[in-house]
Amino acid sequence: MAADNEHLQEAGEPTGASDGKAPSGGAGSAEQASHAFSSVKGQPGDTQPAKLDFILDIPLEITVELGRTKMLIHDLLKLGQGSVIELGKPAGDTLEILANNRLIAKGDVVVMNDKYGIRLTEVISTIERLEKLK
Repeated sequence: MAADNEHLQEAGEPTGASDGKAPSGGAGSAEQASHAFSSVKGQPGDTQPAKLDFILDIPLEITVELGRTKMLIHDLLKLGQGSVIELGKPAGDTLEILANNRLIAKGDVVVMNDKYGIRLTEVISTIERLEKLK
């Protein structure tokens, strides 16, 4: 029974009421709960990484945002070839990299083999990204 309680505590499940007494369901329910949580992977303290291979092939839309502006429809209709649209972001400021419209990093523009690229200067931490999902 003590081994079952340790296993439940590792899985993050409380083993009893706050007064330290055993759960009211008896020994059988503790053993069933132990078996139910034994297959859970990716818990904090787990030495094996969670098997998330099935999501690695999901495509994401990556966007690099250079800047934004607002304009009136009247001004938009006046635009033609050679027109310049002024953006609100100052020149030399870091650009935002978005994955499915969620900020994941910031970086600077680079040119490699006649193509534009982004050198990452700051990566948003996993904790910050998860908090923004809520």
